Amino acid sequence: MIHASLWKNRFGLSLVSNLVFSLISLLIFTNSAHSEITVVDDGAHTVRLTSAAKRVVSLAPHITELLYAAGAGHTVVGVSAWSDYPAEAKKLPIVADGNRLDLERIIDLQPDLVIAWKSGSNTHQIKRLKKLGLTVFESEPRSFDDIAASIERFAKLTGSHEGSRAAKVFRENHERLKQRYASKKSISIFYQIWPSPLMTLNDKHLVGEIFRLCGAVNVFGKLTPLTPSVSIEAVAKANPDAILMTDTENSGLDRWRSLTMLKASQRDNLFVINGTLVNRAGPRTIEGATQLCEKIDMARDHLQVH
Repeated sequence: MIHASLWKNRFGLSLVSNLVFSLISLLIFTNSAHSEITVVDDGAHTVRLTSAAKRVVSLAPHITELLYAAGAGHTVVGVSAWSDYPAEAKKLPIVADGNRLDLERIIDLQPDLVIAWKSGSNTHQIKRLKKLGLTVFESEPRSFDDIAASIERFAKLTGSHEGSRAAKVFRENHERLKQRYASKKSISIFYQIWPSPLMTLNDKHLVGEIFRLCGAVNVFGKLTPLTPSVSIEAVAKANPDAILMTDTENSGLDRWRSLTMLKASQRDNLFVINGTLVNRAGPRTIEGATQLCEKIDMARDHLQVH
């Protein structure tokens, strides 16, 4: 009887021990599952982190701006060249220039998240980073909605609580611009981003949405390349109502003024805009769109006078 009683007690304790162990294991698994962060990037890849990223490398200026807008600037440990906004970003180590990445320096920074530019970062080197076990998010915002969503995802990946508010403000400002220019008369434009070779952007780029918002039609918007090269003769044939160029060129205005047969030249519809604000798909796009819409409004006024 004594042996049987002891056996029962031991058996009972064994059951309790196993039950406790199972419950602890379940709690650990549940907590781990809840703490995992999962988002889908702009390349349709699922990106997973076991916890919020504390060390982030940005491989494009627009990514750097989006991270700061999401309240995650304190997590950024490395940036690409031309990451000049906000001012704090200029103090960070540069780990990329154009599509060339300094892999050794990136690895030395021990990032738990690398955010790459899908169409601008070196594809081969990005694959190399993934093979080395680094978590990579591919960023390619092509619309206002994409920018707002990027802010939210970057906030989620870094554990920031500021992303929702920043994205909300961005969407509200975008909606105000849409309403302001919704009924404006459409005009045709040529958008110059580089003088030699003469280059523009098609409607798949973010600027295409900005033009539509402002009530403008990009005369080369249907071309296949994202950044097509065009000829002066092609611009003359399209004969746009206005020509806008980024502030990267010094002699662009003189070139177009000399072509007096162009409507844009005849009506003094030649404008220079801040290319960083318009071409860089970041939180300041709203500011750039506001300036661009104002230039297009001026062009409308000039067309009415003539």
